[in-house]
Amino acid sequence: MSSFFIGKKMINKETVLSLINEKLDENPEFYLVDLKINTASKIYVEIDHKTDPISINDCIAFSRQVEHNLDREEEDFELEVTSPGLSLPFKVHQQYVKNEGKDVKVMLNSSKSYQGLMQDVTEKDITITFETKEKIEGKKKKLKVEHKLTFAFDEIKETKIIVKFK
Repeated sequence: MSSFFIGKKMINKETVLSLINEKLDENPEFYLVDLKINTASKIYVEIDHKTDPISINDCIAFSRQVEHNLDREEEDFELEVTSPGLSLPFKVHQQYVKNEGKDVKVMLNSSKSYQGLMQDVTEKDITITFETKEKIEGKKKKLKVEHKLTFAFDEIKETKIIVKFK
């Protein structure tokens, strides 16, 4: 298996990042979520758009940007360009910004988790709101109580969007 790579160079992550950044400069509404290159030279690029869903044509455009600027005679590689999966945790700040106003599940480093509407995203933290039914002294029935919690990014282990089917 190792003879397959004789005479071939390993893919340079900085080179791939530079190619992606060129495409991002042309299309500032897009952003890079993740870039991985494994030892078998499989390049995994995850992109997203600030407001719109990612289309297959968007993925193709970024794929071509990388593919057409690397020489397969010099570097043997496999390339995959995707959008972030709905079930995957957020990886970059822009994903929080894009999903402001949506329901999320926040898992803290302390293993506590909260579900609620992400109402505010700053450079340092996020704020979510949610309701619980609680027994209020002097009342017979449990009443809805709104909670507003703010979490610093360094407190957050992961955040995922809550997918709802109507």
